[in-house]
Amino acid sequence: MTVRVLLADDHALVRTALHMVLTDADGIEVAGEAETGADAVRLARDLRPDVILMDIRMPGMDGIEATRQIIGTGPAADDDRPPRIVVLTTFPDDGYVYGALQAGASGFLVKDMALDDIVAAIRVVAAGDALIAPSVTRNLIRMLAGRPPEAAVAAPDLDGVTDREREVLTMIGLGATNSEIAERLHITMPTVKTYVGRLMTKLAARDRVQLVIAAYRAGLVSP
Repeated sequence: MTVRVLLADDHALVRTALHMVLTDADGIEVAGEAETGADAVRLARDLRPDVILMDIRMPGMDGIEATRQIIGTGPAADDDRPPRIVVLTTFPDDGYVYGALQAGASGFLVKDMALDDIVAAIRVVAAGDALIAPSVTRNLIRMLAGRPPEAAVAAPDLDGVTDREREVLTMIGLGATNSEIAERLHITMPTVKTYVGRLMTKLAARDRVQLVIAAYRAGLVSP
């Protein structure tokens, strides 16, 4: 199946570079381009892309609010399957990281990543997984650690999590990909996916992003 991608970024050069790379990638089609958050919300409704590459800092409506509307209560909310959103930022320590993930983003990448890695991330997210750049994961954990106590959420109950699942959860919290987990633990990719699926069920996690947060709150990873 072809993955249809919407590019949302207020910089034309960024959109052009991404468009060129994605056009040359097998199985990926650029469905449209938006230069504001409001345009992204409208095009998400009209074009129904599979994945949106969403810049955070755009004039008017920013990428966080656009993500919230597309995933939550916006015009695309009544769609059976809202687009998966990968947020792009210039700096991995951007203060908007936590807000974007809470808004429903399935991935968070930095713009200085290799373009091939961004293409790979689109495929990962389109397949139903979630992905956070390791540098962003580290800063997300630091931000969680710095949140005031009253904003904290109770640590997840790991009583039903096996030792092996705990190992997988720890590696997810450190930003490891499925292939890296498979290599480190000497198990197959299908086995890793099974563990990830079980963890999502046991911890009531929507996606891999929430597993990262759960790993931190359970004390498996630290800043």
